[in-house]
Amino acid sequence: MCSFYNVSRSGYYSWLRRPETSPRDTRLLKMIEECQAKHKRRYGYRRVTAWLKSEKGLTVNHKKVLKLMRRYSLLSVIRRRKLYKYVPNGNLKYANVLNRDFYASRPNQKWVTDISYIITEHGTLYLSAIRDLFDNFIISYKLSKRQNYDLVGQTIKSALDIEKPRGQIILHSDGGGQYRSFDHKEILDKNGITPSMSAPATPGDNACAENFFSIFKTECIYLEKPKTPEQAAQLTEEFIFYYNFERIQSRSGLTPYEERRKWYDANW
Repeated sequence: MCSFYNVSRSGYYSWLRRPETSPRDTRLLKMIEECQAKHKRRYGYRRVTAWLKSEKGLTVNHKKVLKLMRRYSLLSVIRRRKLYKYVPNGNLKYANVLNRDFYASRPNQKWVTDISYIITEHGTLYLSAIRDLFDNFIISYKLSKRQNYDLVGQTIKSALDIEKPRGQIILHSDGGGQYRSFDHKEILDKNGITPSMSAPATPGDNACAENFFSIFKTECIYLEKPKTPEQAAQLTEEFIFYYNFERIQSRSGLTPYEERRKWYDANW
C-alpha cells in the first residue's frame, strides 16, 4: 500500500504513532471547550477566536479554531447552516398583496405561512405552519425531516381539508424557494388562493408568521430542550394544541379557538 500511494514505510509508521492532537492544540482545545461551556455553544468560530484573544490573551488563526471545533463537535448550535439543500423547480415571484395589512374581518380571509427549523442533538426537524390573521389560530401544520416542496403542499392541503373555506383567501409567505416553485403555484391555482409574497430583505412583511415561530421556540423548544426529532415532534404537537385552545391572547383575553368560535356562533 505504501508503494502504491508513493509513501515511505517509515513515514507511514511515524504517522501512526503521531498523536492526533499536539500538546499545544490540546491546550487550545480546552480553552475552546471552556468558552463553549460558558456560553452554552452560542458562539461560532469567529466569536470563539475573539473570546480567546480578549479572555485568554491568545491570538490564533480563526481557521485553526474552526478546524478544532469541527473535529471535536464544538460548533455553535445557533443559526446553523440548513442541513438539506434542494434545487428549486421554479423561480416565480408574486406581488405583496397583503402589504402589511394584518387585519382580517373574518376567519379564512388572510393566512400567513412560513417554515422554521428545530435543531436537536440527534437531527433537525422542519415545521411548516399556517396562521389565520383573524384570530391567530394555527389552522394547519406539518413536520418533516426534510425541507421540501411536499412539506408546504401538505400544509396547505391540510388547511383546506380542515377549514373548507368559502370565501377568497390570501396566502402570504416570504420569498423562500418552496413558495416560488411550480408545485406551489399549482396548488394555489387549483384552490383559488391568491398568493402574496414578501419583498426581498423585508422580514416585517411576514411579521405575523415570524411572531408565531418566535413564541413557539421561546415557550416550547428553548424551554423544553428536546434531545431528538421525535421528542421535538411530540412537544410541537402539544404546544400547538395549547396555543390554539388554552393560551390566552393579551389583545382579547380569549384563546384563538374561543375568538374563532365566538365569530362562528354570531355569524353562522
